[in-house]
Amino acid sequence: MRVFRTIDSLREWRRSVDGSVGFVPTMGALHPGHRCLMEAAVASNAWALVSIYVNPTQFNDSVDCSTYPTPLQADLAMCEAAGVSAVFLPDFEGLYPDQYRFRVQETRDSAILEGRSRPGHFEGMLTVVLKLLILARADRAYFGEKDWQQLHLVRGLCEAFLLETQIVPIETVREADGLAMSSRNTRLSPAARAKASVLNKVIRGAGSPAEAAEQLVAEGFTVDYVEDWSQRRLA
Repeated sequence: MRVFRTIDSLREWRRSVDGSVGFVPTMGALHPGHRCLMEAAVASNAWALVSIYVNPTQFNDSVDCSTYPTPLQADLAMCEAAGVSAVFLPDFEGLYPDQYRFRVQETRDSAILEGRSRPGHFEGMLTVVLKLLILARADRAYFGEKDWQQLHLVRGLCEAFLLETQIVPIETVREADGLAMSSRNTRLSPAARAKASVLNKVIRGAGSPAEAAEQLVAEGFTVDYVEDWSQRRLA
């Protein structure tokens, strides 16, 4: 497995390989959900590329960014075990030579749901994904359905900017109690983790979004939104 830290080295590798390339962009702290994305990329392509980068422009909370878990050696070990061909570890200076002066702004679906409570999040996410897709020049890129709004926006990004990369959705991987696997789960206290176990049950079981929100509040959650959108119930 090759590891690249500069854009020039990634570009050189990309020019040197023949056959299809599957790409998995991540922020690290990899878990079995990420491994499913990587395994899908490995299975369907001659080469599989993973990027690991905690992107500061998509955080509206600087503390959340600074405390995001970064177990790099464990992440690299998982990539290698999954059969990944190469890993890209960029830095801010490489990805943002303009200091984020130029950015991608979506004007409709990024302003609802998660976008209402996380101003600037999707702008930063779309900007870095566009940069990474340009660099990867991948035939396919793999995204989890857990972040459904993100998946929807990335698909729209590729269509709007005429990118040839096919966006491949991968089903959400869950813990035994139904909680979606997430890098942030490692930051939950035992009590918070036990409490989180009711999320999936309530969201799936409630008759309406309003009923789900009411039940979650009764369980002690602060609810930003529960809405049925794009044939999914999102919360």
